[in-house]
Amino acid sequence: MALSAAFYTSSQPSRALLCRTRRPNFSQTACFQKTLTIRASTTLDYSKLTVGEKSSAPSKSNSWQWKFKENSINIYYEEHEKEKEGPSKNVLMIPTISDVSTVEEWRSVASNLVQQDGNVNWRATIVDWPGLGYSDRPKMDYTADLMEKFLVDFINAPDGPISGSENDFVVFGGGHAATLTIRAVKRGAVKPKAIAAIAPTWAGPLPIVFGRDSSMETRYGLLRGTLRAPAVGWMMYNMLVSNEKSIESQYKSHVYSNPDNVTPGIIESRYALTKQKGARYVPAAFLTGLLDPVQTREEFVGLFAEMGSQKIPVLVLSTEGSPKRSKAEMEALREAEGVSKFVEVPGALLPQEEYPAMVAEELYKFLQAMVAEELYKFLQENF
Repeated sequence: MALSAAFYTSSQPSRALLCRTRRPNFSQTACFQKTLTIRASTTLDYSKLTVGEKSSAPSKSNSWQWKFKENSINIYYEEHEKEKEGPSKNVLMIPTISDVSTVEEWRSVASNLVQQDGNVNWRATIVDWPGLGYSDRPKMDYTADLMEKFLVDFINAPDGPISGSENDFVVFGGGHAATLTIRAVKRGAVKPKAIAAIAPTWAGPLPIVFGRDSSMETRYGLLRGTLRAPAVGWMMYNMLVSNEKSIESQYKSHVYSNPDNVTPGIIESRYALTKQKGARYVPAAFLTGLLDPVQTREEFVGLFAEMGSQKIPVLVLSTEGSPKRSKAEMEALREAEGVSKFVEVPGALLPQEEYPAMVAEELYKFLQAMVAEELYKFLQENF
């Protein structure tokens, strides 16, 4: 597939590429100071590619059994890996939590990444959240705590797809996924080598617009209960979420930045996800704020600040076309402690799918810098 053959190059070299330093340190060199901000640019029009050209088949798809209380839940995941000699390093890619969350949003980035010819072989694992994508969707009380527990169990499972990594893995997360990962790192449940937060968020669609005072929380509870109800719940879900016009409107207004990039194939794919059995339970929680990792912007920024003390490099990819309120939360991370590098790319809430080549390019630069830092430390300690 043509898109996986090469990254787009910037029309001008970024400051990161012009940095000259002996030690590629995330926190101390000019390349990776927390104040560094880069605006990505391109001279090629990626938006002209069709959804078929942006997609790429997984190297391997499988399911993993997540045991949670009395439930045994089939979790869908994909592994992308190019056949190369030598060991591989693992990258876990986690979709943005939404009504129509799916591994599909990361496929092109994964394909781009594993095709790179370098000193390191990268292996990408993309996983669907429980209750979303192609994973099972049992009727449970979905909360931020439950989603974080799933993430921790998936990473640490002896029979999981990234078992044996011994903390030698990187996490790329979109939206809430990045924030939930960082929350798990803060409490010591997981310890990746590095984290990339793509269009990071912390508030669900209704709380970010209407707030979280007691009267609104009561209304959210009523809406959530209605959406979960057997008959009327399906009716309301079909009206609010599970219809092609609603999905198209959302994608064109705030999920993608360029409405022309929203193809019929994307809408058909996402609509099909909303028709799966149990499809309404996670959206009921997400829309009303139950999946929010934190409650305030201060907590959001504070989570990222913790990564500095844990010496975990963090890349934040903000987007030029995000909705106003979401953009404000991303901007709060621009000068935040714990953020090694802040880059702005085209797109809105799903840049990894709308502009995968540009996102992959920034992520690959981040991985290269991480590997260079590891090599420097090894040489310092052994020679």
